[in-house]
This record gives sequence, structure tokens and C-alpha cells, in this order.
Amino acid sequence: MTDYEHLLVKQDGDTVRITMNRPQRRNSLTEGHLRELLDAFESAGRSDATGIVLAGEGKAFSSGHDFGDVAERDLAGVRSLLRLCTTVMHTVQSVPQVVIARVHATAWAAGCQLVASCDLAVAAESATFALPGGKGGWFCHTPAVPVARNIGRKRLMELALTGDPIDAATAADWGLVNYAVPDDDLDARVDELLARATRGSRLSKAVGKQTLYAQLDRPEADAYAVAAEVMASMSQSGGAREGMASFLEKRAPQWTD
Repeated sequence: MTDYEHLLVKQDGDTVRITMNRPQRRNSLTEGHLRELLDAFESAGRSDATGIVLAGEGKAFSSGHDFGDVAERDLAGVRSLLRLCTTVMHTVQSVPQVVIARVHATAWAAGCQLVASCDLAVAAESATFALPGGKGGWFCHTPAVPVARNIGRKRLMELALTGDPIDAATAADWGLVNYAVPDDDLDARVDELLARATRGSRLSKAVGKQTLYAQLDRPEADAYAVAAEVMASMSQSGGAREGMASFLEKRAPQWTD
């Protein structure tokens, strides 16, 4: 796959593994790093993979935006950087594959935003999560957007206003990650969850993921309208027909997509 300056990317069977590789800067997010993430996710999205694992190399999953890349920018420059970051987050959710974050050490600020933007997340018990802008000079406005949609209002307010980190067990309890596991079990649990989340029809899974995001923040009536129309349309797909036929015929399904 493509060689990157800030990422390690490889396809392992049906899984694309994207590893942020700026350990000397704790995988902080510069414009160049974000552009590589965008390209890697877009490329993975076009591949025949069923799952994507996002990880970090070194002593952090990601410490957030690289202030060295932000401090000298004017308003237009910072606005452009944040729009790029938002595009990356949207792309993580729009690719047809299941995306799972493999979180170790620190996931702070925009690093926490990345975790919250992934479909699923497994964290090592030693990991911590924070929106540290609450105790600094640059509030974590954009990282708070997907975090809010994971953990609810009061917990978001505590995380964002105090700036204090929470541990992995708390992150799991709050819904920011699916599981907090012993550090030595991290890779195995990531792969186990991904295997469960990617079984079945590829097309059905892809449309299902995208429809979930399309309806999540809509009023209930609108959400039902979106979901019902997509579900009706997908009833005619090969995967749906095979799933129903195999159930009725009491046999294992044979997925062709």
C-alpha cells in the first residue's frame, strides 16, 4: 500500500491497519498527518477490506493537535486546519468498512475526537482520555462534537469543563469505548470484536453503518423515515435474500458480496 511519512498502513487479509507513526510527537496531528489520514481512510474505503483498525505507535495513541502547527497560523489558517480535521472524522464514519480504534496510553483532545469518531473502540486498561482544553487556553470545541454523541451531556460537561483525564474503565462505563481490557489482551480483543462486527454480507454492513450515522441525530420520526426506506430497499439485495433464504431453509448462509 502507499508509503506515508506519518503513518504505517498495511492490509492484513480483510483488515486494513492504519497506525499513526509520529511517536516523537506523541502522534499529534499536523496538517500533513491529517492529510495522510484522510488519504489512507479514503484508500481503505475503496479497497475490498471489511474492517479498518486505527492505532498509534509509541507512548500515545494521539495527543491531539500539534500546537507547533497551530501557533503561527492566522484565523484563516486555523479554520482550514479544523475543516480538514472535520473531514477526516466524517470520512472515518462514511467509509463502508467497520472502523475500530485500538487505544493505548493517551487519547487526548483531537486524539479523543478520533476515538469517538470510530465505529468501535477497545482500550488498554492503562489508557487515558481527556479534553484538556478546559483547563488551558484553547477549549476543545471540535473534539467535543463526537464525544458528546458518545457519552451524553453531563459527562461531556465534566470532561470538557474540567479538562481532567478519565481512565479506560471510566471511558468504557461512559460509552466512549466498548471495552477496557488488560494491556496484554488489547490486540486480541480488537481482532475479536472486529471479527464479530464484520461477519455477514459486506454490502448490508456498509449500508447499515452509513444509515445508522444518517439517522442518529435526527428526531425520531425522521430517523424512522430514513431507516424504513433504506431497510425496505435493502430487502431486495442479494445479501438480504440469502440471509432470509438460509434461515428458512435451515442452512448456513453463503455470502456473495
